[in-house]
Amino acid sequence: MKSGFQRDFQTTENRVRRLLWAAVWWIAYRPSPRRLHGWRRCLLRLFGAIIEEGAHPYPSVRIWAPWNLTMRAGSCLGDYVRCYSVDRVILEPHATVSQYSYLCTASHDYRINGMPLITAPITIGRHAWVAADAFIGPGVRVGERAVVGARASVFRNVDPWTVVGGNPARVIRKYHPEGEES
Repeated sequence: MKSGFQRDFQTTENRVRRLLWAAVWWIAYRPSPRRLHGWRRCLLRLFGAIIEEGAHPYPSVRIWAPWNLTMRAGSCLGDYVRCYSVDRVILEPHATVSQYSYLCTASHDYRINGMPLITAPITIGRHAWVAADAFIGPGVRVGERAVVGARASVFRNVDPWTVVGGNPARVIRKYHPEGEES
């Protein structure tokens, strides 16, 4: 995992931004009706997120730093997803992250005294699906049309057109655009 860590998250400015975001989340984002994706897209954009029209951020999604979030058209962060976006989180067009999943862009380097924070971006590819309650670790790229099974824990990249599951996630099968499995 490459470290993209910068100490800017520890600055007073960053802490104030996160505090303001938390207040807006509680007051205006979280209580919004389920179908008001446009309203939530607007709120996220106000805090620096790159959110395309047609993206579906649900009201119960927890986003640590919206300014590190990119959601392309048709992408979805489902109910109760946790998006720990210390580093970039990118959902490509029509990517789906299902309910209760956790996108975690940060960890600690346990090999060094003080266990400094290390970060790496997460990318969920075009038409990929992260099923319910899955964990995606720092630096992971889930490839185009890949499927991460429910409750899987992913710590390595997932190839395009691949189904993975388990803890740690292992390849279950690869498939082709025509629907043929290999």
